[in-house]
Amino acid sequence: DATSPDLAPTPEPPEEYAYPDYRGKGCVDESGFVYAIGEKFAPGPSACPCLCTEEGPLCAQPECPRLHPRCIHVDTSQCCPQCKERKNYCEFRGKTYQTLEEFVGPERTAQLFSDSKLHKVSPCERCRCEANGEVLCTVSACPQTECVDPVYEPDQCCPICKNGPNCFAETAVIPAGREVQTDECTICHCTYEEGTWRIERQAMCTRHECRQM
Repeated sequence: DATSPDLAPTPEPPEEYAYPDYRGKGCVDESGFVYAIGEKFAPGPSACPCLCTEEGPLCAQPECPRLHPRCIHVDTSQCCPQCKERKNYCEFRGKTYQTLEEFVGPERTAQLFSDSKLHKVSPCERCRCEANGEVLCTVSACPQTECVDPVYEPDQCCPICKNGPNCFAETAVIPAGREVQTDECTICHCTYEEGTWRIERQAMCTRHECRQM
């Protein structure tokens, strides 16, 4: 009879090929190396040291130093991560500045978004790239002008008195340093604030009797 032969049972694997159980005897790292109980070892290349105990590896994460806030390349191949490269520049409004570099705010033609509106940056803004990677800006304070009609020149921070020191005589602007007759009966001159050399905005005027025509 053409009968199929009986399949032979699969033999049990030899005992030497069985995966050994090291519990209570030792610990094994990622490469298969066995450590005895009481030995210190690193389970893997980037792992922190462990102590082999009867219950298995006892690992404790050490207190690693904090990474620098400007670190841009971290090496994680060791127990504690290490910074390999720090950022030595600042990025501010689309431009790059070196650490501790001082610069004037972007040109007046630069535009920024603020409260959903566009506005121009003042040249009075002075900035510095700090060591922590942040940019610190301050706005210069302009002194009080010696005139009532100051003008702003392009790319200058503070207004200037192109017409020299002056003040108001009612609605007219008169120069400082001399008396000015504003009409047939009135003479005005600019005065200084008490105790200072700052010119008062309003002139002191004196009215005289006028001849009747």
